[in-house]
Amino acid sequence: MSAVETVTADSSLPRRLGRAGRRLRPRAASFWAWWTQALASWLPLRVRKLFGLAHERLLLQPAGDSLRLVLEREAEARELGQVPWSGDDMLDPDPLQRLLAPRVADLPRWLVLPAGSGLRRSMVLPAAAEPRLRDMLGFEIERQTPFTAADVQYDARVTGRRDDGQLDVELVVVPSAALDTALGGLGPVSRTLTGADLQSSDGRTLGVNLLPGARRHQRTDPWLGWNLALASVAVIALAASLWQMLSNRSQAADAFEAEVSALATRARTVSVEKQRLLGLVEGMRFLQATRAGRPTTVEVLDEFSRRLPDSTHLEKLSIEDDRILLIGLSRDASSLVRVLEGSDLWRSPALTGALQPDPRTGSDRFTLTAELVVTPPPATAANRGDADAENRP
Repeated sequence: MSAVETVTADSSLPRRLGRAGRRLRPRAASFWAWWTQALASWLPLRVRKLFGLAHERLLLQPAGDSLRLVLEREAEARELGQVPWSGDDMLDPDPLQRLLAPRVADLPRWLVLPAGSGLRRSMVLPAAAEPRLRDMLGFEIERQTPFTAADVQYDARVTGRRDDGQLDVELVVVPSAALDTALGGLGPVSRTLTGADLQSSDGRTLGVNLLPGARRHQRTDPWLGWNLALASVAVIALAASLWQMLSNRSQAADAFEAEVSALATRARTVSVEKQRLLGLVEGMRFLQATRAGRPTTVEVLDEFSRRLPDSTHLEKLSIEDDRILLIGLSRDASSLVRVLEGSDLWRSPALTGALQPDPRTGSDRFTLTAELVVTPPPATAANRGDADAENRP
């Protein structure tokens, strides 16, 4: 690509963006106007007046040496009266301000020209021309009227829409000299005008603005600064409240998480203590079951005292786990096994080692062993759980 082509491409992009912006601006403005009008139509007239949404304007119609004042509201006109008028001799910059009520005096002021002051031409254009209707009809002034574009003030309006996508439009033209003469007759009030409209043959206004943009009075809202300040305060307050709400929720979540963590720690501690207590209970139950399954030492001694003959006396009796050991002297030691058999407290009595005669007493020293009968304790919950875990495939 050459340098000339590069410069041309770079410079065409801003132009394309500018054209796109100019196309979007009238569409956005028309959408905003339609949207606000649709919203306002749902409100009562008193509410629309309060918020400035009612379409009201003060129409000024010069009539010789007097000025006719008409209040137009929602396409309905109401005459307020006529006042003597000599615009050239007035020194007051705004004489209407002291003649009218403040609410009426602050309404947008429009000059209404007689129907014979202008020229109207009807045409049919494609619907795509609506966003730039006035600019397009500006090229039709010299073809449709006997005037040149430099000698007139003009505006355009849509009068109907057809089913085939065409628009019925009307070009309204007023000679600049006639408009300047009408403005001069208003004197200083001409500087307060928002627009200039043309009267139709039936006495109604057309809804066009023939006043040049540079001469239109830009009405400013005295409460705009306060409204912007209040809106800023409202936005800041809303942001602060949302931030505070988020902070409160975050603190509540942190507190709830800490509480849940503390409860979880307590639950784990309680679970450990419960397991420990269950272990102690099971241990005590096992010991009690084991103790209940073993004969007591008193029962064993009582059984031996009843079964052993009087010629036998014991030197030692010990019980270690389930093993019984007897050491003593007896005149009939060989028969002790037979005497001790059949007891419910022990089984398998037997002599251990050889009998040793004792010359002092004439008895035989013996050593006898037996196995204590122990009933196995019932399986505990813990033992059953361990057994199930071992048997589980």
